[in-house]
Amino acid sequence: MIKLRLDPSSGVATYLQLVHQVKHALRLGVLMPGDRLPTIKEVVSDLAINPNTVAKAYRELEHEGLVVGRPGLGTFVQRSLGGGSTADHTRLCRDLARWVHDCREAGLDQGDMEALFASVLADSAQEGIA
Repeated sequence: MIKLRLDPSSGVATYLQLVHQVKHALRLGVLMPGDRLPTIKEVVSDLAINPNTVAKAYRELEHEGLVVGRPGLGTFVQRSLGGGSTADHTRLCRDLARWVHDCREAGLDQGDMEALFASVLADSAQEGIA
């Protein structure tokens, strides 16, 4: 089961942080169809947030067709996101960890790395269009 967390300094609404984490877990294969999300009560207990916030996040995920609520049972993953195999993800994660290490050795901080990655990602998207 996924363990949700919050970053109060992110500037991102709490419910959206939860939505993004579930989507990331779906993309990475951490959550698969049929898996149960933590109950609202569990998330509230772990994160000390309002139950309506968790419910809002789960409604958003349900609206997008990613999860389905089953009264009395919980909220379950309906479909996954992303592509590639688990082996591909493992290899790419290892490569990315090496890249992050190289960036840190070059003196880049997290913001620098995010900007660099976003730039390369945008450039590659443009190449795909042209």
